[in-house]
Amino acid sequence: MGKKHKDGKKSKSKKKDQTEYTLVDLSPALTQAARSMRTVLSRNLFESGLYAGQDGVILSLAESDGMTAGGLAQKLGVKAPTMTRTIGRMEAQGFLERKPDAEDARLTKVYLTALGRDSVRAIEMAASACDRLATLEFSEKEIRNLVRLLKAIDANLQAEALPLEEPDED
Repeated sequence: MGKKHKDGKKSKSKKKDQTEYTLVDLSPALTQAARSMRTVLSRNLFESGLYAGQDGVILSLAESDGMTAGGLAQKLGVKAPTMTRTIGRMEAQGFLERKPDAEDARLTKVYLTALGRDSVRAIEMAASACDRLATLEFSEKEIRNLVRLLKAIDANLQAEALPLEEPDED
């Protein structure tokens, strides 16, 4: 809501949030923003028959079709059993298919079907609509800075999240 002038009319300028935030506010704010973004994106994807997390699988395969379930799990930061269930569900929906690897029949690779390839555009449009909503009233410079800072945060956290080596058992 805009601030009222002395004459009772509302000002059209929206003041930026002047709250003084500190480091302790970062984690809750970032977690809530990510949750809200994921909720809106999931709602946007639902019309395409996709569920939360499936967009990442399709976009990963659109970039590099024929990945293993383990490779997809690693790329998307989920556990292998979770990815296996996701692939099974998406295969049943007609987005993916599994085939034995041509060079090593012990490996099974995951490929997009025609429906999966067709869904890439819908995913991009859903993500773009979500991005526009999330950055409403942000300047281009603010968006660039936000993305740069989020990438830096992710890099810091990814460095810490590397898997620990299993201790040697004697």
